Amino acid sequence: MPQKRRSQSWAELKQTGNECFKTGQYGEAVSLYSQAIKEVEKSGKKNPEDLSILYSNRAASYLKDGNCGECVKDCTVSLDLVPFGIKPLLRRAAAYEALERYRLAYVDYKTVLQIDCNIPAAHEGTNRMTKCLTEVDGLSWRDKLPPIPTVPMAVKEKLSQASNHHTTEHNGTQGKNKSALGETDIKKALSLKEEGNGLVKKREYKKAIEKYTQSLKHNSSEITTYTNRALCYLAEKMYKEAVKDCEEALQLDNVNVKALYRRAQAHKELKNYKACVEDLNNLLKVEPKNTAAQKLLLEVQRK
Repeated sequence: MPQKRRSQSWAELKQTGNECFKTGQYGEAVSLYSQAIKEVEKSGKKNPEDLSILYSNRAASYLKDGNCGECVKDCTVSLDLVPFGIKPLLRRAAAYEALERYRLAYVDYKTVLQIDCNIPAAHEGTNRMTKCLTEVDGLSWRDKLPPIPTVPMAVKEKLSQASNHHTTEHNGTQGKNKSALGETDIKKALSLKEEGNGLVKKREYKKAIEKYTQSLKHNSSEITTYTNRALCYLAEKMYKEAVKDCEEALQLDNVNVKALYRRAQAHKELKNYKACVEDLNNLLKVEPKNTAAQKLLLEVQRK
């Protein structure tokens, strides 16, 4: 008589889900996290922290699969269980952004910055949303925002300490752990970046590359500096360097549209067509109506 298979514990299901997520099996990860949630709820020991992590992990899988609506729902449940969690806030912000609900995305990114002002993904997200909202609502865009919750000091200290002991994550992928930057470094990096931007407008790409390189020495967690330098590398036909800069940017924000598009452009020139198509498909999950990506995808598919 065959032995009855032992049912997995919620912790084992979670671990298997994590492994599936790492290998890109997002649908399978969703299934495993769902089973783990059921096991925790069945056990009667409803530890809110365990459940919050499971919902947040499932949200990351939904986000990767392009199911932004379900991602928002799971992040909201996760945050109801444990308020002000950095990962679910960032994941929900990314989902709102993909759904073009820019005001709600801005609120979540801003909330993260209250907890830890050294998270690059939150800074970048806030900057993107500011730009989008200015275009949509004009200079009075702040008047139309929902209220931004105030993070209690006790929560802020606890979560900030926790984030310092873990590698910063965004949308399920690991980013680089950055030490706190001094105000002088941030200002100098910004100044050099602006000089680089001015040189790009004059099409002086080599000089711009030098400025961006100097800027990154002061602040190596500024995503737009990498994507701007990648643009210059593309203009100078330095395609391998462009790929490297886009990879640096994607380490910090794995759904950054400019980084995905510029890496796709570089892959195309290097004749890495499969990698190019993969980047464009990932980009179109975030921005389905991106006409430049659609056009480049058709061009590469013809090859």
